[in-house]
Amino acid sequence: MAKKARQRISYVLELDHSSSGGHRLGVNGLAVDRDNAILYSGGRDGVVCAWNLDLDLKSRSSPTPKPNPTTTFRASTQAHTHWVNDIALVSQNTALVSASSDLTVKLWRPLAGDNEAHTIGQHADYVKCLATSSAGDWVASGGLDRKIYLWDLNGKGKSLEIDVKSEEAAEKGSVYALGIGRGILASGGPESIVRLWDPKTGKRVTKFVGHTSNIRSILVNEAGDTVMTASSDQTIKVWSVTAGRCMYTFTMHNDSVWSLFSDDPELGVFYSSDRSGLIVKTDTRNTAEMDEGLSVAVAQEHDGINKIVACENYIWTATSSSSINRWTGVDTGPDAQLPEPYRRMRSSSTTSRPREASVASTNETSKNEIPANSILRMSNTASFPPGLGLRDTSEPSSAVPGMSRKGSEIVPDPVLPVIEPIHHLPQETIEGQNGLVKHKLLNDRRRVLTLDTAGDVLLWDLIRCEVIQRFGKRHLEDVEPMVNTREAVAPWCSIDTSSGNLTVVLEPFNCFDAEMYADELKLEEPIEFREDQRINLGRWILRYLFAKLIDEEIKRDEVYRKKLNDGIEKRLTATRIEPPVSLPLPAINTQGWSGTGSPVTTPKANGSGLVTSPGLGIGVATPAVHLPGVPEKVDTPSGSVEKRSLHTSRQSGEDYFSSGISSADAPYKGVTTPAAVEPQAAETPKPPIETKDKEKDGSKSPSTPFGKKFRMGMSFGSKKTGRSASSNTDKPVVVEEKPEENKSESSSNHEKEVDDNFRGAIQKIHNDYERQIIENPDQPVETKITPSLPNETPVLKLPPGTKIIIQEETSGGSADLYRGTVMTVGADVDIIEEKAPMWLGEVLLMNTIPPKDPVKVSFILHPWQDSLPSIAAADGNNRLNANRMLRVKKILAYVAERIESPPEEPDPNALKPEEYLELYCNDRLLQNTMSLATLRAHVWKGGNDVVLYYKANGRKEIPKVLPKGEAPSETEVAPVPTQPATAGAAA
Repeated sequence: MAKKARQRISYVLELDHSSSGGHRLGVNGLAVDRDNAILYSGGRDGVVCAWNLDLDLKSRSSPTPKPNPTTTFRASTQAHTHWVNDIALVSQNTALVSASSDLTVKLWRPLAGDNEAHTIGQHADYVKCLATSSAGDWVASGGLDRKIYLWDLNGKGKSLEIDVKSEEAAEKGSVYALGIGRGILASGGPESIVRLWDPKTGKRVTKFVGHTSNIRSILVNEAGDTVMTASSDQTIKVWSVTAGRCMYTFTMHNDSVWSLFSDDPELGVFYSSDRSGLIVKTDTRNTAEMDEGLSVAVAQEHDGINKIVACENYIWTATSSSSINRWTGVDTGPDAQLPEPYRRMRSSSTTSRPREASVASTNETSKNEIPANSILRMSNTASFPPGLGLRDTSEPSSAVPGMSRKGSEIVPDPVLPVIEPIHHLPQETIEGQNGLVKHKLLNDRRRVLTLDTAGDVLLWDLIRCEVIQRFGKRHLEDVEPMVNTREAVAPWCSIDTSSGNLTVVLEPFNCFDAEMYADELKLEEPIEFREDQRINLGRWILRYLFAKLIDEEIKRDEVYRKKLNDGIEKRLTATRIEPPVSLPLPAINTQGWSGTGSPVTTPKANGSGLVTSPGLGIGVATPAVHLPGVPEKVDTPSGSVEKRSLHTSRQSGEDYFSSGISSADAPYKGVTTPAAVEPQAAETPKPPIETKDKEKDGSKSPSTPFGKKFRMGMSFGSKKTGRSASSNTDKPVVVEEKPEENKSESSSNHEKEVDDNFRGAIQKIHNDYERQIIENPDQPVETKITPSLPNETPVLKLPPGTKIIIQEETSGGSADLYRGTVMTVGADVDIIEEKAPMWLGEVLLMNTIPPKDPVKVSFILHPWQDSLPSIAAADGNNRLNANRMLRVKKILAYVAERIESPPEEPDPNALKPEEYLELYCNDRLLQNTMSLATLRAHVWKGGNDVVLYYKANGRKEIPKVLPKGEAPSETEVAPVPTQPATAGAAA
């Protein structure tokens, strides 16, 4: 079976200042539906919007404009999770196709009432452009994967694939522009070559070479014999397919030309826009040569124009702003009112029709006349009226009215006047919204600062999914020192604001690495926590993102178990009515025995019983002496079994301290917790190597009085205290041995194959039910769905609009498998069961986190200026290892246990170790709540073992010599021994 691609969970925080409609970031795509007067836009926020234009666009003649037409929001869909790079209308304007950097091509049918866009194709990299044929039922897409795909609009998938990789420079084969004409498909990109393809076969027809930079936009006339291309080399070129060469090069732009648009089948009238924001309309109708046409600077945007579209006398532009501007068009037809020099030159053209209306108004001053400074020279070889282009030259006779190009003669460059666009303000602005453009994750990794397009700085809580503070228009860098804290928390999520929203991404390999102490929480409803209990951040947020899903799964589980229990009840009823002749009593005895605490009964899962927290108590991490290769005479004080069993951590039973040679460098191995108090401790999974070794050892001594399972939990040194021995011998042997036997008997159930998705976790639970019925056929099946309880994951009330996305890694990025909200996950349970990963199901339904070795920090303890006794071992070794989350007060408690004699009777009013001891690092007094990770990152700031010094503050008298004849406390560990450790005993 092929390895399944890694899946991730993302959630998108809802912006509380949302208004209906509008983009949050820049707009990349525009399309106009003339028949319904609807404008469509696609933005960098992944949203596709539809707008009612309130304009009459059906009439081809000059329509009578409405007094004050106002564009209103119509509909929108969050089609993509990344930038929308292009959109195109298809199927007689009834549907819209969008191409995105999330690698997908999607189809949206808003007129049919669809609220969601559906994926019709996918690339291996960003999808940059689209092109559609009015006659076909397909759409072409090009992307950075150097591929052109033709997708069927009816959902039949890919109909054609074209590989654009060139022999000369394969790395530059990305497709940035597409154009479609009759029987021809044109593509262009960074290689500066225009390539023509047959859209039916995918075969290459020819290529055009002439541009010197990236090709950004392509138009093809309806006949398919003329191609127009715009490039970052500041030129627009017109190519003849039949002649196979460039016919004209237009140079009316002085910056990279980013967009072309034309609704003229012959491209006689076209619009162009560039990086400087200049909007140009060019009319080449009724001219002998195209470069003798009229090119007018219509308007000037503030930013580079990503897309330009026009319809009738209106022009819409999309820029890096979230707003869309509508501009009034300019009449460039036969009745256009032009300056006198240009009108004379155009009237002298042999192919131009007489302009009687224009001539009649020669002596009239009209407000609609196109200013001379707004007319652009189309090319270096084009004729230009002397009154316009040569007013500032010293040789006005170098050009004459009506001058035309002779052959390949090049006209000297005139000194052109400053360009003055006709319009400086748009006729209407379709307002967008404010989106996030910058972020900074704070040290606690629970809060993040963001900056939006309006310049406002916000502080977010990633766990509660809400804004917790606003700072107004400030520099983000100025606000950060005000709110940041001195903490070091393991990375557990990544932040993405590329779509204008705050997206939190959870990866399975690290989303459960970060924890926080429960006493740092500020809760509306108080909850009793154990001392130093920690909350796993990843488990906490997932628990309430999918709360409604868990509720639905519990309901389904109740129905499933009811069927099983009904079957058991029917069988028991039949047995009571007609008891078996040969075996009348065993069923009754077994039932009574099981009811008194049978070891066959499956212990409660993680969600029930006492909640545990990783490494809260300082326990023993010394390998068991019975393991092969471990010396018998290593003097390592033991830990309390009872206390350690309360602090079982994750699946590995991690402790704060672990012994073993150079334990900071040796691979970590979890210590098994004896099942002395909590039944769930007996179910704590062990690392594979540890379990294997201990099972081997147990098989050699089957007569061990405490049972094999008990010995697996014993990890003590050769010197024991009477207390640690007595705390374990009270447990009945049968309680520990019986589950081991059942494990081997029902191994076939564990080996039953399950699906590699969320449903697989449910199948595991159902397999457990089957095993329960086999082992206890007369007992009702108890639920195995045990989500985390509020004292482990305090209740969160997340905003209902919080979006949830399940994604899968692909070669070029990630693809969406599911999109929903915290309110819809319950209704979408079937989809999630199929699409979500198994590890998510195990976390939500079984409260089981994927096993992972904890990160430990090694440190050395010294008394401050020898003012207190040293706690180093006999060989002088005082090097220790501990969980990175260990607090300073725990280290002080460890020191206190070793420098003081234990009291004969506990005193409830006695000072705590942190009240009369202090810990220093780099001559700085450490706070009692500071963790080792924070200490290492912000105080020690080094890569070697952290060196710590302990001293008394004078509140309690402490002897300067170690007490004699006293065994160290069972809740602590001894210094790391200096003799080499074996592989089986690595810490």
